[in-house]
Amino acid sequence: MATVRLSPRYGCCGGGADIVVAEARRPDEPSIYTKIETGKVVLYVEPTLVDETLILDVEGFLGFRSLFVDGASPTRFKESK
Repeated sequence: MATVRLSPRYGCCGGGADIVVAEARRPDEPSIYTKIETGKVVLYVEPTLVDETLILDVEGFLGFRSLFVDGASPTRFKESK
């Protein structure tokens, strides 16, 4: 199970960008995500990311593992934020 969502990140000079992140957990509010099931894997994807070409992978070193997303460029915050 994994959640793929946008995460706001802020710069030192007041700017910000949304970065795509992956988390190995069910989202707090699954009803607002698009649920995708493939075999034994269940993904909860933020609706704005469903049509993006993303690669979800696991990377590890010395027994530590990280889930990450590749293929998405950071996007600047919209003026309304």
